[in-house]
Amino acid sequence: MKNLFGNPKESSHSVIIVGGSLAGLMTGIALAQENMNVTIVEKVSEHRQGGSGLRVNGGTFGRSKTETLLKRLVSNGEDSVQLWSTIESRLREVAKKDQRITLRYNTRVESVGQDQEQAWVVTDKEETLKADFVIGADGHRSHVRKAVAPDQPDATYAGYMGWIASVGEEELPNTMQLASTVDGPTVDMFDSWDGFKFGSIIETDDPEKSRRIGCTWYDNKQSEMLREVGCVEGMVVRHSLDGEDVPQPTLDQLASEAAKWPEPWRFAALYGIETRTLIGIPIKEYVPSRLVNGRLALVGDAAHVPAPVTASGFNESLQDAVVLGECVAKRHRQSFEEILKTYEKIRLERVRQMVQSGHFYSQSFGRP
Repeated sequence: MKNLFGNPKESSHSVIIVGGSLAGLMTGIALAQENMNVTIVEKVSEHRQGGSGLRVNGGTFGRSKTETLLKRLVSNGEDSVQLWSTIESRLREVAKKDQRITLRYNTRVESVGQDQEQAWVVTDKEETLKADFVIGADGHRSHVRKAVAPDQPDATYAGYMGWIASVGEEELPNTMQLASTVDGPTVDMFDSWDGFKFGSIIETDDPEKSRRIGCTWYDNKQSEMLREVGCVEGMVVRHSLDGEDVPQPTLDQLASEAAKWPEPWRFAALYGIETRTLIGIPIKEYVPSRLVNGRLALVGDAAHVPAPVTASGFNESLQDAVVLGECVAKRHRQSFEEILKTYEKIRLERVRQMVQSGHFYSQSFGRP
């Protein structure tokens, strides 16, 4: 499959995308559809685990073929919750089959730059990769953001965290069997006292793999612990917390709370705690003041980081990719700087409002 909408045309224009996760892959696919030569640079390996669920808007009607394509890829045409790993796998396979997209894994970007003619990245392999423009899709700790918005480089800790635990259906005890058929993924908010708590049953694309039972809950009692283990410095989130690094007293506290929850969410949470496979994610927020600086631009969590209560981050990342593709499609004789400014004009206020819509929860629940 050389092109999803026909045979590709020769193109002299190119883009480098820093970050090969969901936002980077969607943006790469969107720009390849507009006949750009795309290089996606990702610091980690190709095969990554990601068991959390994402709510996706799967309505297949879109204002462009690219929007319809991306929605179909990420959701199979349904409004649903999908596993991160399932979405990433679908997008990656499409990108690998497009001859205009080059995927470079295990390549860390050390710096980015630009002049009047081009933009570039310098990698940890001492390579300088050049293109017409560079897109930062490198997440909430974006390297590219530091060049786009040097006066606002970091997302801000929101004062609480999310715990994510999951278990395969085959691990459930025989006394806890789920319904054999479910009309789409099941999501249940089973408690809102002392922080929202969600359970989910998520199908996989592989019929040989069992469903995943997931449990996610918010916790505003761990700010001191997060700073002690180095996940948060001041008000800046440095990294998430793997289960093996969670202090034992914290695990004991979590187990005591989860023991009171309804099944199967109780089992999923306790399984994650006991096996130390749960993940702790400090919640952060980033309201952008700009998305573009010359030939550099931001998409996804590099551009905007909302609180998860908005349930909008992923779908807005998809719209970043769609709009950027539309702007490139209409370029005519515009410079790439002008194209990127048009993208910023369309997206900036929208994503600012999206992030700000979640402030109420952080302000009432967060304890920084």
